Amino acid sequence: MVPPGTAAAQAWRAAVIGSPIAHSKSPLLHTAAYRVLGIDCSYSAIDVDEARLDVFVDEMRTGGAWRGLSVTMPLKGAVARLVDGTTAQAAVLGVVNTVVVGGDGPRRTLTGHNTDVAGVAHALAAAGVVTPRRAVVLGGGGTAAAAVAGLAQLGAGAVRVLVRRPAAAADLRRIGEALGVEVDLSPWSQAAEAVSASDVVISTLPPHAADPLAGELAAHAGFRTDGTLLDVAYDPWPSRLAAAWQQAGGRIVPGLDMLIHQAVEQVALFFPEAGQDRAAVLRVMYDAVGATRR
Repeated sequence: MVPPGTAAAQAWRAAVIGSPIAHSKSPLLHTAAYRVLGIDCSYSAIDVDEARLDVFVDEMRTGGAWRGLSVTMPLKGAVARLVDGTTAQAAVLGVVNTVVVGGDGPRRTLTGHNTDVAGVAHALAAAGVVTPRRAVVLGGGGTAAAAVAGLAQLGAGAVRVLVRRPAAAADLRRIGEALGVEVDLSPWSQAAEAVSASDVVISTLPPHAADPLAGELAAHAGFRTDGTLLDVAYDPWPSRLAAAWQQAGGRIVPGLDMLIHQAVEQVALFFPEAGQDRAAVLRVMYDAVGATRR
């Protein structure tokens, strides 16, 4: 709990931005956390597209009540270029999903973080993943970069990334080198073979984009796995890919788990003075969205 009279006892603001944004579960998660921590902070979802982003970010710098911002698609790369500075990890990835507002002057400082990495690592660890040996990432965007970093945190030495245009995802090799992970970019035509041979798969694709791959796996009568699949597309759940993976004997982790774990990190960054009880925050966040904690 935050003692009365401290800075965090006043009415603060935080929000998630992106476009579209109405579907976001972040307001439910953050509101539940602030309630259990005794923090007076409103948290809303604000539709901001790339054309309005510069103006919005400047307004945050002069708005004294802001403590932080969650960033979703399609703004993660653009925000990384607009903040005053980033953590070393976010700088390597080139994408930011969290902005912390600091300073007391008339123009406050914005620092970019990437809590998606911790979200991936914590969600997989909670499902029992230890040191992935044959890790696969589906997709090559900003979330794929966080997936590679999350796998690196779990001790993976190599990651195979399946994309439709390998040349367009070449930056993932640079990210892998910086993190000490060998990144193998493979064409999408090899996705079924790569997934079948893996022990950990992270799909960073939008909803339904992996449906054809799910169909291939389901049609293969001999496909069996004891590996783990994290599908960041948690609505609808289970996705067709998750259903095919589970039918073959594998463990499935919904993207909602990743979202919750990264949101816990955001709350700690926005309000470090609150002395976060991580277990309590996790519990109320899972309850807020009706999810089952692993």
